[in-house]
Amino acid sequence: MKNIFYIVLILCASCATNPFTGKKTMAFMPNSQLLPMAFAQYDQFLIDNKVVKGTSDAEMITRVGVRISVAAERWLDANNYQGYLKDYVWEYKLVEDEAVNAWCMPGGKIVFYTGILPIAAGETGVAAIMGHEVAHALANHGQQRMSAGMIQQAGAIGVAAVTNEKSSKEQSIWMQAYGVGSSVAGMLPFSRSHETEADQIGLYLMAIAGYNPDEASQLWERMKANSGKKGPPEFLSTHPSNDSRISNLKSLALRAKSEARKFGVTSFR
Repeated sequence: MKNIFYIVLILCASCATNPFTGKKTMAFMPNSQLLPMAFAQYDQFLIDNKVVKGTSDAEMITRVGVRISVAAERWLDANNYQGYLKDYVWEYKLVEDEAVNAWCMPGGKIVFYTGILPIAAGETGVAAIMGHEVAHALANHGQQRMSAGMIQQAGAIGVAAVTNEKSSKEQSIWMQAYGVGSSVAGMLPFSRSHETEADQIGLYLMAIAGYNPDEASQLWERMKANSGKKGPPEFLSTHPSNDSRISNLKSLALRAKSEARKFGVTSFR
């Protein structure tokens, strides 16, 4: 019982608050440790890959990134989170790569791959992607996934300890059952919830930045068409299904426009 009490204390002490939802989130690794690691990995990535410079596409990525980051700061300041981004060092890079991908590391380090630009189909599509990726960083989703992974590993150690006296075959069955159960019932829904959360926050950011949030669902229509094949069932995926995501984005667009009006934004590009 005493051990459980100490575990609860540790978990409570290792929580942060998501400013967009007000919910407590796991944060076993503080930003003072996480951000230097992220910055170093980002710098190494840029060394190892071909960064596109001086083109209209590269300039567009920077332009959209600045507008989204300004929108994030405006929202945070208006909601009494002044200084939330004080440790961010924003950087926006376009990298030559056919992969349909983009990401934002903790601390505001952003990469777009050239392979995603045809699907973005213009600046507003880029803003939809940028808003979503920045939202992951602002909501500390990477930090939460690392924390959840640590809990999953600790659970595996516990299962191994409890089944230590069983035969190796029985212990293997228990370990496999734990691995599948903790993923399907824990890690995968956790990841899908992050994607849905980032979709909502991303819509708010792009709308406050002056971009039409209706574009987000159209972007995912194009993403769906580009994938060309049906993915795994949603409950076995890290992401919501394309159809679920498109439907959710359509329903959230009006709310995003309403949020943008609070900041004096009444028309969208």
